This record gives sequence, structure tokens and C-alpha cells, in this order.
Amino acid sequence: MTNNTHHTHEPLIQVSKRDDMTWYGSWAVRAIAIVLALAVCGIVTVLLTGLDPISVYVSMFEGNFGTSRRLWAMLKELSLLLCVSLAVTPAFKMKFWNIGAEGQTLVGALACSACMILLSGKIPSALLIPVMLVASVVAALVWAVVPAYFKAKFGTNETLFTLMMNYIAMQLVSFCIVFWENPKNSNTVGVINSDSMLGWLPSVGGQKYAMAVIVVALLTVIMYIYLRYSKQGYEISVVGESQNTARYVGINVKKVIIRTMAISGALCGVAGFLIVSGVDHSITTSSAGGMGFTAIMVSWLAKFNPLFMVLTSLLIVFLECGAGQIATAFDLNHSVADILTGIILFFIIGSEFFIGYKIRFRTKKKEA
Repeated sequence: MTNNTHHTHEPLIQVSKRDDMTWYGSWAVRAIAIVLALAVCGIVTVLLTGLDPISVYVSMFEGNFGTSRRLWAMLKELSLLLCVSLAVTPAFKMKFWNIGAEGQTLVGALACSACMILLSGKIPSALLIPVMLVASVVAALVWAVVPAYFKAKFGTNETLFTLMMNYIAMQLVSFCIVFWENPKNSNTVGVINSDSMLGWLPSVGGQKYAMAVIVVALLTVIMYIYLRYSKQGYEISVVGESQNTARYVGINVKKVIIRTMAISGALCGVAGFLIVSGVDHSITTSSAGGMGFTAIMVSWLAKFNPLFMVLTSLLIVFLECGAGQIATAFDLNHSVADILTGIILFFIIGSEFFIGYKIRFRTKKKEA
């Protein structure tokens, strides 16, 4: 009688979910990733351009903080990206994959522009800005609730639904530009109310972007409190964890989905309002500037925490503004700066793997 001995071999590498990482530990991992990314970028910079990497990094810093004008331009971009990131966060925390923030922001901006163009001089100027804000919020809210309703009622795919609505929003803007061209046949709206400045947000302390920064700062605090301490924030978390569990404890899942997307849409409407009334004073198909998609990365990297999103938004904007300064200062192809930005983002996103998972290598067992 022969005994068949089966030897089970453990895999060389085992990956398991990590649940013991502290918040300061996770940020330490991200910091290490940034240092490694800068080292790799330095090597790439030397190989591609022959430039001193330190001077390139100094140029990136100057592109954001070199002058007061650059600082406020950076804060403007930061506030707009953060606003859209706040908008997508409740939906993503609920595991409703809202890819339509770009279109929702555009629709809000379109409604704001329509009010500026059609109502200027017809209603008191003190009333115009509140009307513009309400119109922006309502338009974007409706744009977000439509896919939410179909998801809640019929179980449609929200990713495709919201994505397709982005393209509809862009075509709506293109359609309206034809009627609002200024000057005629320019295929652009131009600066709306450039003479009267009706509907323009007032400057604060001589800074025209300060109002947008203040508004988004308040929204960040409000959203943090809402998600962390309110009953509705708790319901969003439960629905995100398990819809079946939510139903078991008596939560109306359909109501939560529609309500949460209404909030997301409303915040996108605020972003659209700030773009038109506080920043560009115009409307184009690219007014949202891809922020609806970048905001997803900002929200995800911050683990859906609005306060941490300030840091992740700052990082993204710092890289974007710094990349532009590198291209200008060293007379480089903008692609070189984009390569460096991509390397840094790759390392930061990659670090999230080590924050969420731990790797264990097989150790050789001693034979008895």
C-alpha cells in the first residue's frame, strides 16, 4: 500500500486587504510616493531635456506661488475643482457612479449664462445674481435627478446614462451659442455684459476670484458636516455599504439615491454659476474644462473626505499650473511637462494600493 503525499505550495506573493492603516500612516505612504515620483521625474528630465531637475521643480513652485496673480489663479482653479469634487462625493460614497458631473456643471453654467443675457436690464441688478444662482442649481439638479430616477425606478446603468448626458449638455451649449454669438458669426459668446458687468460676482479685497474661494470653502465645511454627522450622511454610507442592509434597517433606498444625486447636481450647479458669474463671464462647450472627470480622482484619493479633498485638489492644481510654467520658462513642448505630471500622479495613485493592501512574501520553512 503506497501513501501519496500531496505537498501544497503557498504562492510566492500573497496580497491581503489591509485594515490596520492609520490616517497618518496612509499620508506617510503618499509622501514617500511623491518623493519617489520626484526622483523618477528628475531622471526623466535629465534624459529628455538635459535640464537641472531642481530648477524645473523651482519653476513649478513659481508657477503657483511666484506672484500674487499666479497665486490667485491657482486658488481659482483649486476652488472650482474642489466644488465639483464635493459634488461627486455623496454619489460615489453611495456607490452611484456619477460620471456626469461635467454635463451637470455645463448645464448649470448654461442656465446662468441665459439669465445674464436675457434678464440683464429687465430685473434689478441686486436680484439678478440670486436668480442666476437659483437657475444654475435647479438646472443642474434636474440634469442629475433624471439618471437617478431611472436608476432607482428601473435599475438602469448610471455610468452610461450620466456619461451620455454629458454629450447632450455639450450640444445644448453649442445650440445656444449660435443664438448668443457676440460678435456675430464668431461662434463664441464673448464676455457677457462686459460694459455693465451685470451678473458678475463682486470682488472681495480687490480680488475678483475671492468670492468663489470663500463660497467653496464654506461648502467644504458644510459637506464635511453633512456627510459625517447628519442622518442623511449616515444613510448614504449605509446604502453604499449594502442596499440590502439599508432596506433591512428601514432606509428608503430609492429616495436616498434620488436625494443624493439632487445634492450632487445642485453643487455642480454652484460650480457652473461660479465659472460664469465669478470667473469666465462667458460660456463655451469646454467651460467645465474636464473637471467633472478630474474630480472623480480627487474624491477617490481623499477617501470621500471633503477636508482631505482640499489637499488632493491642491496637488492636482499645483501640478497642472506648474506644468504650464515649466513649458513656458524652459521653452519646452508642453508634452514634457505633462509627462512629469503623469509620473507624479501615477506614483500617487499607485500608493493607494499599498494603503489598502499588504503584500507578504513566502518564507522558506525550515525542515524538521
